[in-house]
Amino acid sequence: MEKSMFRKTAFAVAMAASVFAATAVQAHPKLTNATPAADTVASAPTRIQLVFSEALVAQFSGIDLTMTEMPGMKMGPMKMNGVKATVAADGKTLVATLAKPLPVGTYKVDYHVVSTDTHRIQGSYTFKVQ
Repeated sequence: MEKSMFRKTAFAVAMAASVFAATAVQAHPKLTNATPAADTVASAPTRIQLVFSEALVAQFSGIDLTMTEMPGMKMGPMKMNGVKATVAADGKTLVATLAKPLPVGTYKVDYHVVSTDTHRIQGSYTFKVQ
């Protein structure tokens, strides 16, 4: 009887461990904060800051910035040059430094990041500058 109880306990522990491991493996970095934030109005920013829930791998993480609308002008999307993306010292913040303050218009931020556990995510959002 004691041997049977040991097997049942060992089986229960093994099952619990496998459920926990499967949950941990499915984790992905999540965007927790952005400056400028999605759907907000900013005043000529010189940097974009994205904070994630997990540490990032700098060489596989980046930001593309596109101007999608400029008041009084008909235009197609225009990729902004001079955007330099780096991971901050905390390891979870992706910072895009801009060559100069953004002019008035609507912007789309496209980001892609890889966390230290090798999960890759991408996303986008828009904000306005006035």
